[in-house]
Amino acid sequence: MYRKSLTVLLAAGMVLSTGTVFAQTSGAINAQSDTAFDNKVIKKISADNMYNTIAYLSEQPRAAGTEGELRAVKYIESQFKSLGFETKVQPFPIYDTVQNVKVKIGDSDLGGTPRAISGSISGKVTAELVNVGKAKPEEVGENVSGKIALVERGDITFVEKVQNVLNKGAVGVLMYNNSPSGNNFGQVSAGQNIPAVAITQAQGLELVEQLKTKQITSTLEVGKAERIEKTSYNVIASLKPKANKDNGQIVTVGAHHDSVPGGPGANDDASGVSAVLELARILAKTPIDTEIRFLTFGSEERGLVGSSFYADSLPKEDVDRMVAHFQMDMIGGRDAGEDNPAGGLIMYTIDGMKNLVTDLGSSAGARTMDVAIPYGQLGRSDHQPFHELGIPSALFIHSPVEPWYHQPTDTLDKISKEKLQQAAEIVGASVYQIARPETPALTNARVAPGTVDYDFDDRPVD
Repeated sequence: MYRKSLTVLLAAGMVLSTGTVFAQTSGAINAQSDTAFDNKVIKKISADNMYNTIAYLSEQPRAAGTEGELRAVKYIESQFKSLGFETKVQPFPIYDTVQNVKVKIGDSDLGGTPRAISGSISGKVTAELVNVGKAKPEEVGENVSGKIALVERGDITFVEKVQNVLNKGAVGVLMYNNSPSGNNFGQVSAGQNIPAVAITQAQGLELVEQLKTKQITSTLEVGKAERIEKTSYNVIASLKPKANKDNGQIVTVGAHHDSVPGGPGANDDASGVSAVLELARILAKTPIDTEIRFLTFGSEERGLVGSSFYADSLPKEDVDRMVAHFQMDMIGGRDAGEDNPAGGLIMYTIDGMKNLVTDLGSSAGARTMDVAIPYGQLGRSDHQPFHELGIPSALFIHSPVEPWYHQPTDTLDKISKEKLQQAAEIVGASVYQIARPETPALTNARVAPGTVDYDFDDRPVD
C-alpha cells in the first residue's frame, strides 16, 4: 500500500524509469537552489569520520561467526546507540563443515592444510594425477577417466568444474587457488560423489610443473563431515520521524560488516559500513517524515545469509511499507573503477531494470557531481533479498573492483576518501529526497531535481 502511494506521489513531480527523469518546479531554478536540499546532508558528510571507522573495523578479519565479527558488531551497535536510535542485534545460525583431509603426492604428505571443498563426500582414492587447467569442457579429455583431476580455480563455478571432470570419469578433484590467499573456498553439488579437496596456489602450480616431466600418483583422503553451528549477526537501527510527521513509509540503507576469512576487508565492506554510520549520524539530526532503517549484515560472504535472514524475518506490514533499499558494498577502493566516469560508481539491480532507487541515485549524481550515474545488472550482494520481496533496490559500488578484492591486501591504505565522500553524498542525497518532509510529492517543494538521462552499462564487476 505505502509503496504504491509513494510511486503515485513521486509521479506528480517526476516521471520514473523512462530513461529520462523529469522534475517539476514551482519557480525558476538556479544552480544554487538546485542542490539546496541536498546540502542539508552532503555538506555534513565527513570522509575523515568514515576513514576512521574503516581503520577500526579493518584492524582484524571479520569472517562470519568469529570473534572479529562480534567485535565489529559491538562497535556498530554502540555507534547507533550513541545516536539515540532504536537498535537491535539480530543473531542467526551459520554452519561450518569440518572434515579431516590428507593429501599425498606419491608416498609423501603434501603438507600445509588441505581442505575439503564444501559438500565433498568422505572417502579415500589413489590414482594418477592429471592436469585439466580450469576444467572447462574443452580442457577435459578422455584421459581423465579413472584419474584425479588437478584443477585451477577461476572462470566457471566450482560445481561446473567438478561436473565436467566427473562426466569424463574422474575419481577425485584436487583444486588449487588462483590467488595466493589460502584455500578456504568452494562448494560441490549433491550427487557429485567424488572426493574434492582444495589446496593453495603455490602447491598447485608446483604440481603443474612436475606433471610436465613426470607421472604423479596422488592419494586424497576426506574424513566424515562434522557440522559445527556458529552464530553470525545483523545490526538493525531505526530512525523514526515524530508521530505527527510519520507518513508510514520505510527506507532501508545497508552494508555488510563481515569479511572473507583472513582478509581485513577495508573496502569489502568496512567502506560501506562506514557510510551507513556516517549517514545515520547526519540524518539523526535532520527533519524527516519517513522511517529510515540502517542495517549491517553478517555472512554476506557466505552467500547473503544475513540479509536473507533479515528479509525472511520481516512482518508483511513492514514489507508493505518499504519503498526503497540502498545497498553500499566496496565504495572506497582507490584502485577500483578504472577510467570509467564518476570513478567507476555504478548502480546494479537484480533484473537489470531501472527503479526508484536508480532514478534517485542518478539524479543525485547529476546534481552533486554533474555525472548521471549509470546502472547495470548484478546480484552477489545484499540488495537481492529486498528485490525478491518486491522492494525497489540497488547496489552502489565502484566497478570493476580493485586487484585487492578478497585478498589480505584489502587494507586501509587502499582506501580513497574522495570515493567514500562521493558515494555517501549520492546515497545520502537520494535517501533524503524520499525522507525529507517536503517529499515525495515534490509539488510543494521550493526546489526539485532537474532533468537527467542515464544509461545501462554492461560492465563486469571483476
